[in-house]
Amino acid sequence: MITFCTQCGHATTLKTPLGDSLPRNVCTACGFIHYINPKIICGALVTQGHQILMCRRAIEPRYGKWTLPAGFMELNETLEQGAARETYEEAHAHIEIEQLYCMYNLPHIGQVYMLFKARLTSDFGAGEETIETRLFDEAEIPWNELAFHSIEHTLRHYLHDRQHLTVGNQALPFHLETIHEQIRR
Repeated sequence: MITFCTQCGHATTLKTPLGDSLPRNVCTACGFIHYINPKIICGALVTQGHQILMCRRAIEPRYGKWTLPAGFMELNETLEQGAARETYEEAHAHIEIEQLYCMYNLPHIGQVYMLFKARLTSDFGAGEETIETRLFDEAEIPWNELAFHSIEHTLRHYLHDRQHLTVGNQALPFHLETIHEQIRR
């Protein structure tokens, strides 16, 4: 809820602007409409050979759980730049983006996750938001210690898709899903 206008500082009121279908906070003085939109999360499924780079979180939510490097997209950057930046911030790793791989709508928390398939091109280590980073073989993935459902979905897609690649075609299929509210223990 935005109670004061970010443009002029006057009070806002909740009303449905002309031509809109949803109530918005509208400035009572200058008429500016304040839209609240979903946040974009960008990240990467980073591989080296058959291993997957994962980060153990040093921040909430889901402190101590494993994830893929990802975070909020910043202004003035592309999705690819955001995924590379987040990978460097969380895993001190440089990557080569290969393709957009998975996109998840998370309407219950107002987020859209966009994860790229990427290849590791450097050494790696733990960033400020990470307890540790590690390359995992398929059999070592800590399924019961994953931070988010989107990460589990991405890993399961990848493990399935890489088994079904045809000779001469290295492109993975794109996955678009909506993940509804679920509690991850």
